[in-house]
Amino acid sequence: MAYTNSKLVNYTRISPNRSVNRNHKIDTISIHCVVGQCSVETLGSIFASSSKEASSNYGIGYDGRIGLYVEEKDRSWCTSSSSNDNRAITIEVASDTYHPYRVKDVAYKSLIKLLVDICKRNGIKKLVWSTNKSERMNHLNGCNMTVHRDYANKSCPGDYLYNLHGQIAKEVNAQLGSGTSSTVTTPKKTLYRVRKTWKDVKSQKGAFNDLSNAKKCADENKGYSVFDENGKAVYTSKAANSTSSFKVQISIPDLNIRKGPGTNHATTGRFTGKGVFTIVETKQGTGSAKGWGKLKSGAGWIALDYATRI
Repeated sequence: MAYTNSKLVNYTRISPNRSVNRNHKIDTISIHCVVGQCSVETLGSIFASSSKEASSNYGIGYDGRIGLYVEEKDRSWCTSSSSNDNRAITIEVASDTYHPYRVKDVAYKSLIKLLVDICKRNGIKKLVWSTNKSERMNHLNGCNMTVHRDYANKSCPGDYLYNLHGQIAKEVNAQLGSGTSSTVTTPKKTLYRVRKTWKDVKSQKGAFNDLSNAKKCADENKGYSVFDENGKAVYTSKAANSTSSFKVQISIPDLNIRKGPGTNHATTGRFTGKGVFTIVETKQGTGSAKGWGKLKSGAGWIALDYATRI
């Protein structure tokens, strides 16, 4: 089969991290989040390092520009699955570095255009998304959209893009002329949006099918509320920072202690070790979906992703 590349590309830097000549017809799409609001040039530099052992076919920068890093004829090293990478076009999208890893509107619009182009050139008549992992991984009921978290212990593509996959399929299919039926096996549910106000669309942190996940997101962002599809506030966040103490159980021996609440703060060179610890203050910060906790001992801050409250 003769493969082509998208003419929407603004920047090209072919990565050495690839397998020449994929062994499967292109019939799948895998969308990823970069975990960084970077440019296509920056992403190209990252993939140019052979030590990274990672790449994608395309990347979309924070400004909506599109980069080509692995030609469509070749397999990228992107989803921790050789089988998936051989049949999928993989796309990295610039995103925030914190939960829910939101992407900018201009990047989202470029993603839709690129997907439409990929589908047309490769004979993919319709995108089908499923919220059922088994259906995605086994391509059941026509499902042809997979995500990195299917094959590795990762949050990629982040909850923001993950929860938009049904909408992405719908928008692409409308332009392909294949109708809007694009999600299988999952009954329609209310989509809960986390925003400062209903009208402040740009403040949106995420859109969730599960109300409990939406509440969690709101709790992590002071001043935010959860709104249903009619714009009604169904939950208002608690304070993002807390000063009441509580105990946590740490089950790993090498949890870093940092000088401040975030991966942008240096480590102290010490680890908690396994055991029970008292947290006296919590704050949001980079690199942790659950936030950061200040140790009562004064040793520093730990990521609460690795702590179980007791």
